[in-house]
Amino acid sequence: MFWKQLWESHRGRLLGVAAAVFLCPIYLFFGFWNMLFCALLLYVGYTFGKYKDLEQGSFLPWGELKDWLGSRWRLFK
Repeated sequence: MFWKQLWESHRGRLLGVAAAVFLCPIYLFFGFWNMLFCALLLYVGYTFGKYKDLEQGSFLPWGELKDWLGSRWRLFK
């Protein structure tokens, strides 16, 4: 019951953290700096999962980014 409720409410976070935990031993085996990279992977996985759970849309505002780049780089004036 607890696991099902946890899965339903925090699916994205759990998948993000699980992916990072799966990849971490590979990076931890190779040294300290890679351990820091592993912590970064864990943070990014959790953050993406959190955005998915809260249904806040995309982590990056792709539409705004496209409009900004389009206004900055007008290739065919």
